[in-house]
Amino acid sequence: MGNIITNIEQLVGRTPLFEFENYEKKHDVKAKLLGKLEYFNPSGSVKDRAALNMIKAAERDGILHPGDTIVENTSGNTGIGLAAFSASRGYKLTVFLEPGQSEERQKILRAYGAELKSMLDVPGVPEALANGTFTTQFYQDAIQAYCDAQPTHHFFINQLINEANPRAHYETTGPEIWEDTDGKVDILVATSGTAGTITGLAKFFRERNKDIKIVAVQADVTSRPGGSENPQTIDGTAPFGDPGFPDGLKAPFIVGFDYDECIDVKGEDAYALGREITKTDGVFLGQSAAAALYAATLVAARPENEGKNIVAILADNGMKYLSTNMYPLDKKVQ
Repeated sequence: MGNIITNIEQLVGRTPLFEFENYEKKHDVKAKLLGKLEYFNPSGSVKDRAALNMIKAAERDGILHPGDTIVENTSGNTGIGLAAFSASRGYKLTVFLEPGQSEERQKILRAYGAELKSMLDVPGVPEALANGTFTTQFYQDAIQAYCDAQPTHHFFINQLINEANPRAHYETTGPEIWEDTDGKVDILVATSGTAGTITGLAKFFRERNKDIKIVAVQADVTSRPGGSENPQTIDGTAPFGDPGFPDGLKAPFIVGFDYDECIDVKGEDAYALGREITKTDGVFLGQSAAAALYAATLVAARPENEGKNIVAILADNGMKYLSTNMYPLDKKVQ
């Protein structure tokens, strides 16, 4: 009976690859700026791919069953993806949310039925933060201990080390881009949170083109939560190539990852680019997506990249950031 969708999982992937032609013409960009519009996934972000893949992997391995509770730490988008698929597949979800997440993300998680907690609710975390012993490994161990102490089965899906996270992009996102460009990808630009997206894509593309350039994007120091008194933060990014940031606080997939360049982006530049793109091309970008596209414009401006295809992974749209100052009502703010 026609092409009727009966499950949101059928909507994951096959997102469009969009060339920002109006922006290119306005700024006389000589390269092609191609954005993978991941907000076309059903819960609105690139993280739908990893969330669904991690759930399916756990089911195949026999460690997740209907009625179980999935537990995850997230800056928002992975949690939203997990919440959507938990609802559709019969799981409960507890999310430990990192501080500073937008009001929209929290409301969406609650709407899906997720139990929302702060990372400070994880036993031992406040003390570790206070005495300087907090590390990524400590946090993972603390969440696992929380799960083990629950009277019912709580499964820590742990996107930070779950190989189904990068594998989702190796198996789906990469092949889609390869097909849409006829294999002509010269430069890949992506932000990094858990680094699942960029590492999975880098593996896929480097197997097919040893000359491809991998450009990582991270928020400038002043644009990270707590980085300044009035930060214009970039959600969904984590320190990647910052030599002053200890490996013990980085996402494990980042440590030792081979990339060609890391670009720091200021929140004010990402926000300005996002506001401009809505007017030039009608595409409404979220914070990390705008940061990725801003970095891609810097790369495109280099003479040696004239005529090249530069693909930027655009994680989500601006709908989750309307309560932030990225898209302000005050017309005086430019």
